[in-house]
Amino acid sequence: MNSSPSVTEMAPLLLGCAGWSLPREHWPAFAAEGSHLQRYASRFNAVEINSSFYRPHLPKTYERWAQSVPPTFRFSVKVPRRITHELRLQRCQTALDEFLAQCLHLGEKLGCLLVQLPPSLNHEATVAGAFFEALRQRFAGDVVLEPRHGSWVAAGALLQAYRIGWVTADPVVIDAVDVWQGVRYWRLHGSPQIYHSAYGPERVAFHAQALHQSTAAGVPTWCIFDNTASGHAVADALCLLEKKP
Repeated sequence: MNSSPSVTEMAPLLLGCAGWSLPREHWPAFAAEGSHLQRYASRFNAVEINSSFYRPHLPKTYERWAQSVPPTFRFSVKVPRRITHELRLQRCQTALDEFLAQCLHLGEKLGCLLVQLPPSLNHEATVAGAFFEALRQRFAGDVVLEPRHGSWVAAGALLQAYRIGWVTADPVVIDAVDVWQGVRYWRLHGSPQIYHSAYGPERVAFHAQALHQSTAAGVPTWCIFDNTASGHAVADALCLLEKKP
């Protein structure tokens, strides 16, 4: 009988972009046939849906997207601004119900919910606790938080209690705190010019090291390139794809 210690199984890297738009110059790297999403999913295994932040999508739209991609593909869905920016996490049970009634139609391909907070929203333990309690009553899957007010460094214990991951953003707005490590999420917005700047091979290789350490530890790990405004996200994601072990 083998008595050797168990080895942590490497987790897959969930790699993609914010949206599945493919610049024409990169078309040869993807499948020639199918919808934009099907072609995108021929190379990447994840995508971040940002449009859900601005407007609702019909349940049948989420169902169609789920049916368009391979079994191992996963979607990250951004929580609507109605919840994060307008209601500011308060009295949002109805809005949560409406949002989840839509995006849960992704089924098992719903990999994560992304909660991005406005820079003006400071951490209030009572408000945050009530919000995450309401969310966890409705959704048991992975959730990650991208706060942008420095006071959220005090939220570590709360995020641990509700199993909320911390987004590692670039450019850095808030240094990571000691939070739940059940999921890790890199959101690369582009720097120095946010949403526009390309990372290029050298900086992609730098991020690849941290991502490899995370997946080697068996932690579900996401890397989303959000530098889409000038079309660099796809090139950087393809570059990272080549650097995966």
